[in-house]
Amino acid sequence: MSLSIAKKNNAKGSFNETQVDDEVFVLTYQNETSENQVIERFIDSGFIQFHFCLKGESTFVFNNGTYRLDIKEESSLLLYNPERDLPIHLEVNSNCWLVTLLISIEKFHGLFSQEANYITFLSEDNRDKKYYKDGKISPSMAITLNQIVNYNLNSSIKNLYFKGKAYELLSLYFNKGEDADIEQCPFLVDESNVAKIKKAKYVIITRMSEPPTLQELSDEIGLPLKKLKEGFKQIYGDSVFSFLFDYKMEVARKLLESGAHNVNEVGLRVGYSTASHFIAAFKKKYGITPKKYILSK
Repeated sequence: MSLSIAKKNNAKGSFNETQVDDEVFVLTYQNETSENQVIERFIDSGFIQFHFCLKGESTFVFNNGTYRLDIKEESSLLLYNPERDLPIHLEVNSNCWLVTLLISIEKFHGLFSQEANYITFLSEDNRDKKYYKDGKISPSMAITLNQIVNYNLNSSIKNLYFKGKAYELLSLYFNKGEDADIEQCPFLVDESNVAKIKKAKYVIITRMSEPPTLQELSDEIGLPLKKLKEGFKQIYGDSVFSFLFDYKMEVARKLLESGAHNVNEVGLRVGYSTASHFIAAFKKKYGITPKKYILSK
């Protein structure tokens, strides 16, 4: 299976693909730009597609634009058509995050062969018919999806980690009890707590140059400090300030690449009052000084 990205308005995105098992792929796409983008990827008729939109909105375009299907924030879309290839053609809005899981029908049926009557499109009557289904992303699915998007463990275990998350995602998607408890962190089953954790991330990102303390953040979002720490780690796979550090370094890297700001200006933009502190932080993250990074581009 091949991958291609079609750029619109010269927008540049990042589409990451990981093959986690035989005939199982995880794709992540984050459009952090201010422009809409277009993604295209060939997929043959032997694959089932699970699409999850964590943030923003996007639109699937079929049959050369004659049919369009929106996928909104915190929504999922299952696509399956055994009669014809179903290539991805996505119009992705600005600030949109997507996770896609691709699995062959043979592989999938092997996982759920005992559940053929429960999973509608696997029943004998429907196996050869096209099947589209949209739905909402549950809190438990949101945790798994965010852990995929915000993966920051050692690269050597990425495939193993994604494999576990891919199968976890499938089990949660087809869980008969949508509101089942989340074993890893039971309080997150409460939608309001999930919203508060998301708000915490929004607060530290938008105020990254002068972020609140953990206690101030706890007070602002209305969640006890212990639950803030536990919940943030569960959803985003890292502590609040470790996540913020990685985010700031990524912003700094993009600003340096743009060529519109010098090292001092970039450091100030991401919250470092002195150039030396920023340089040390950047080198800690990327193993190279900001100046050398610019020269390497």
